[in-house]
This record gives sequence, structure tokens and C-alpha cells, in this order.
Amino acid sequence: MKEKGGRINWLIRHMMLITGLVLAVLLLIRGAAGTGRAFDRERLTALINGQADAGLEWIWRMNYPAAGRAEENETKMVKAEEESISGLICRFIFGQSPLYRYLGREEGGEINYKEEDPAFAGYLESGKFYEEHQYLMYDGGEETGAGTMEQAGTTVLAANGDGAAGSSGNTGSGGNAGDSGNTGSGGNTGDSGNTGNGENAGVAENAGINGNAAALPKKDDNMTCAASVLPLIGKTYRKEQLADYDYMMKHFYSVHTSTTAGRDLMKADEFLAKDFTLEGSNDKPQILIYHTHSQEEFSDYGPDNKEATVIGIGNYLTELLTAKGYHVIHDKSVYDLQNGKLDRNKAYTYALDGVTRILQENPSIEVILDLHRDGVNESLHMVNEVNGKPTAPIMFFNGVSQTPEGPIEYLPNPYRSDNLAFSFQMQLDAAAYFPGLTRKIYIKGLRYNLHLRPRSVLIEVGAQTNTYQEARNAMEPLAEVLNMVLQGN
Repeated sequence: MKEKGGRINWLIRHMMLITGLVLAVLLLIRGAAGTGRAFDRERLTALINGQADAGLEWIWRMNYPAAGRAEENETKMVKAEEESISGLICRFIFGQSPLYRYLGREEGGEINYKEEDPAFAGYLESGKFYEEHQYLMYDGGEETGAGTMEQAGTTVLAANGDGAAGSSGNTGSGGNAGDSGNTGSGGNTGDSGNTGNGENAGVAENAGINGNAAALPKKDDNMTCAASVLPLIGKTYRKEQLADYDYMMKHFYSVHTSTTAGRDLMKADEFLAKDFTLEGSNDKPQILIYHTHSQEEFSDYGPDNKEATVIGIGNYLTELLTAKGYHVIHDKSVYDLQNGKLDRNKAYTYALDGVTRILQENPSIEVILDLHRDGVNESLHMVNEVNGKPTAPIMFFNGVSQTPEGPIEYLPNPYRSDNLAFSFQMQLDAAAYFPGLTRKIYIKGLRYNLHLRPRSVLIEVGAQTNTYQEARNAMEPLAEVLNMVLQGN
């Protein structure tokens, strides 16, 4: 009897199991039919898994109701624990994700932007800014010298197309030198007959004109250029003149439309008050020369003249500064070539990594010079006679990390005022001792890695229409001007 009852129980149990499986299959078919053909494979798979789980759970509960109740109670406890700890943590973490917030929706179905992540918003804004202003990634470009002399800020302009620029008929002449749009304007730049006039207060009338200055001239408080044994043959400026914002901007600066240089930033008295005298000795590196755009070439570059690049003039400047007693590192790394292709859009990013690594290895470096050459219209050949040699004019370049709308917060530069003062002091010394050497200082909106040291400057040496020799000739007066500022003269 007992054996017969056991068989009945076995039969009933298996009949319930079979019935449960049949019901599970029927539910699965019904659910699949309700989905229609619109469901894709992934959703159908999820549905199958869900229905199968539901069927098996039902069979388990029908056969073992006590175990089902125990499991249900345990599940409730686990869910409560997960809600109190894991659930809260997960919701907090996901809540910080910009994508999670953007995908969150209000009851009306609208996307909720109320909790937009500020950091992600800044990232989007910066991406949009670079997308709209890709031309700002280039330091120079044709806009710095392709137009008139007023735009270029050059003292001598020749567009003969035959390389005859800078002939004796134009170089330093009163008709071209000192054009109202040029550095040292007023019509007297380079005219030795006017050196020591009313605008040159604080300098002896004939100081250095005949080249017989044997001792360092005495520099009074009103003198804005360095004191030097070199002949003062150019133009000097009084502090009262430079205190006039409009006068300073007209004579010394060219500002790109991507940015602004207001009165709150351009303060000549503060620029002149900064002391850039090097503090350390030359037993450790002091100056770093590098090239964000190392592939920039000059007009006579070729198989027989591979030196005609910005790296070539960097080699010569390194020699000149080393001869003056400075400890110089010349970084010849290539930052504008990636996989054999020219990529100047990311060159500043690559250069930042390389230069930062050099500074970490050589923290004694106080001066950083990024040497470039400009790009201008092919009809424009800029060349002046400096030190009796045909010389490509140089242009100091500053990035101020701001647009007309305001500061670019993700490009901070704690040394912006120092950078501006550093180039301004060299510009004044060049105007006084090497007329024709410099174009106007160019100001643009981005940062250009000038934030690494107070004594940082980007220098454009001539353009692609200049010969290597013309660019090389500019390195000698540049070394002298740099030395004047670093010696605190």
C-alpha cells in the first residue's frame, strides 16, 4: 500500500512538472506572438530568458512552497540591503555621469538638462570652440604678413618677386622705414638724424651715433630701453608716451580678431617694471630653444641646403647664446609630423608633452623660446638691412588665452603678463639698437604653451619667402636683444 502511494505521489509530481513546462512554453509562445515582427533579436532573446525564468520559478514554487516562501523572504532582505547600500552607491555614481543625466527624461518626455555637468559642458564648449576656430591653432599664418605694411608691421616691404627686397633704395629710407603702421613709427625709425630728438629724452643727443661709445651709457629713470655699449641708432620712447594705451597699441602691437587686448591687460608701466634678470649660474641649463613646427622651411631649402629650416636657425642661435655664457638646450624634436604626415593642429599638444618632460628633467631652465617662421603671400618678401646685412624681420608672438567674449578658462596662463612684458622689453631694445629687426608684436587668442615659464616667447623669423641666410642674419641681433633683457640692463 505504501509502495502504491509512493508511486502515485511520484506520478502526481511529474505530471505537475510536465504541466508546468507546457504552461511555460505556452506563455513563451504567447509572449513572442504579442511582440510582432518589430522586435529585434536582442529583445526577443531577453523575452525568452524572462519567460523561461518565470516558468521555472513557478514550477519550483509549486513543488516546494516552503522553500519558495523562504527564498522570497531572503530576496526581500537582500533587496532591502542592496537598496540601502549598493543601490544608493550605484545611483550616486550613475547620477554623476553626464550621459546618464542627458538621457534622463522628465514626465513630459523632454530631455532634462537641469543637472548638466559643468566639467562636461566645458569640454563640449572647448570642442566647439576649436571646431569653429581651427585657424587659431596656427601661430602665424598669412594673416600676419600678407596684407599691407600696417597689417604686417614691417619696416620694409618688397614684392618684386625676384629676391631683390631690401635694396639700398628702400632699406631704412624715410619713405618706407617708420611707416605709421610699423614698429617705431613716426617716420623716424632708423633715421640717425632724428635719434636724440624730443622723443628720445634721457639719451645723449649723439650717443652711439658714430659707434665710439666706449663705456655703458648712463641710464636715467626715463629711459625705456636697455643701456648698452652698442650704438643707439634707432628710436627710443619716453615712459609718458608708452603710458598712453592708444599710442602703445598703435606703435607696438597687432591684435588678431580672435581676441582683445584691453587697457586692463596692456600696461606699459607694469611691463617695464618687471625684472627678467637670470638668477642662476650657467652650470645648469638656463635656456630652452625648441620648435613646435619643426618642418617649416625657407625659400632655398633643398637637398643641397637641408639646413634651411627653423631648426637650422635654432642651431645658430644656440651657438650665439652659448658664446655669451648661457647654458642652452636645443630641442630638435619633431612635433608636427605624425606617421609621416604633417599635422600642425595637434603640434602644440605634442610639444607641450615634450617640453614639459624637458622641464621636469631640467627645472633650472628659466627661458623658453619657440622658434618659427611665418607664412605669407608668395609675393611678399620681408627683408631689412640690420648690422649691414639683409635680414629677415622677426616678430614676437603672444597668446593671451582669451576671446572677445572673455577668458578661455580651460587655457589658464599664470604668466600671461610676464610673457607680454618679456616680449615688450625686447621689442623696445630692438627698436633702439637694431631698427628694422622687428615687426609689430602679434597677439592672438590661444595660449601656445607660453604658460610654462614667465620668460616664454614665440618668435616668428621671417617667412617662407625669406632665404636661410636672411633668417640666420636675424639671430645675431636677436641674441643681443635677449642678452640685454636677461642681464637686466
